[in-house]
Amino acid sequence: MKASLPFANSTLSIWHRTTRSFPYLHANRSINVPPSTKYLIIGSGISGALTAYELIRTGVRGEDILILEAREAVSGATGRNAGHIRPDAFRGFPGYAAVHGPEQARKILENERVVLERVREFVTANDVDCDFKYTNTFEVCLSEDIVNGSAKALAEYEAAGGDISHISVFEGQDAKERTRVRNALSAYESPAASNHPGKLCQWILSDVVSKGVKLWTHCPAIQVDKSPNSTEGRWNVYTSRGTINAETVIHCTNAYAAYLVPELSQFIRPRRIQGHAFIPRLSLSGSDSLQHTMALRYGSEHFFSVNSLLNGTILLGGSGTRTSSPDKGDLSINAATFDDTGYSKHIAENSTREFCELSQDPGTEPLRHGEGLDHVWTGIIGVTPDKIPLVGSIEGLEGQWICAGFNGHGMAGIFTCAPGLVKLINGQSWDETGLPECFQYSKERIDKFTESQIKSFL
Repeated sequence: MKASLPFANSTLSIWHRTTRSFPYLHANRSINVPPSTKYLIIGSGISGALTAYELIRTGVRGEDILILEAREAVSGATGRNAGHIRPDAFRGFPGYAAVHGPEQARKILENERVVLERVREFVTANDVDCDFKYTNTFEVCLSEDIVNGSAKALAEYEAAGGDISHISVFEGQDAKERTRVRNALSAYESPAASNHPGKLCQWILSDVVSKGVKLWTHCPAIQVDKSPNSTEGRWNVYTSRGTINAETVIHCTNAYAAYLVPELSQFIRPRRIQGHAFIPRLSLSGSDSLQHTMALRYGSEHFFSVNSLLNGTILLGGSGTRTSSPDKGDLSINAATFDDTGYSKHIAENSTREFCELSQDPGTEPLRHGEGLDHVWTGIIGVTPDKIPLVGSIEGLEGQWICAGFNGHGMAGIFTCAPGLVKLINGQSWDETGLPECFQYSKERIDKFTESQIKSFL
């Protein structure tokens, strides 16, 4: 499908609704861009903000960095996710191994465990007010197919040398009691966290701006060309409010990366996700508030994510199957579209039923005003055919770098990927990033997937 800039009139997530007083939300929205900068970061989500933070930490002057954002600050996937920092403990191992081999698959999962600890350390060391809660999460198996597939995945991960000491397994009645899901057949418990991603990213943006970084919002980058003047920086970046000459351009645009890097048009694709916020009644409030997070899995394309916030609000990520005609206005989840301006009522109804089931609420008692479904929003994630992000220098466009394509798992990856990218920009080797080798951007990797393979993956 044709690449796109972010839609201007997107839905507001629960995170956006609760951070409207952020002082840099609309920074420089009506001012022309500066004529030049040394480092230009495109995207103000966690990836872009943390890249700026790491550049400064490694010695770059804040004044030499400019961040461009197409909409308001933190308006992309970071501001629209489900609030999880939820490492994949084992479940994705067979899929990763089939594409990248068992060693790389093990490294992918190990990297996500590192990210959880990195975020925890960052929030603690900087006393970041972002509703961070270190907790546990469950893979809840709700069909025999999922029970069997999960057991097989865990065994394969362990056989490949994966550490499973942090994973606890519960079956039957134990699974029901531990998860509080009455239809659970089995469950796998492991460490995770929840947080307010908007507040976390805004804290990082505030910190870098205080150190001299320039932030331009409502100012999409619309084209990047090589500068014809050798005495200037390497690239001209055209925006809606002027042209910026930059030595280094860093793409932190996730699903939108192909708009400025056309060779990625068949590799990074958009996919719409949908979030729902519920205000619980008696059974899930007060001392009975849900303290853990979960994935409720009925099938490979039928699942719900569950997150419990510090204030008691419960978030559900809705489930559905991919639409057969995603470009005809269908607002179902998994649609291949850049449209995040509305939401699917059908998916909201499914999520509401699942919430009632989780609450063990037959729905016969009328809700008090303010209870039940409180808000619905959509977001666009960037998916890749090999299910992992792109990190590194863009071959053939030296001086341009990328950190994108997180497949809906950015909060479990960016806190190693962005620092790793900065090491590469500073001339260090891939080995020094500590990242799985399969994450590295290469033309060979992009060209590896034929159109038919891409369709089978997406």
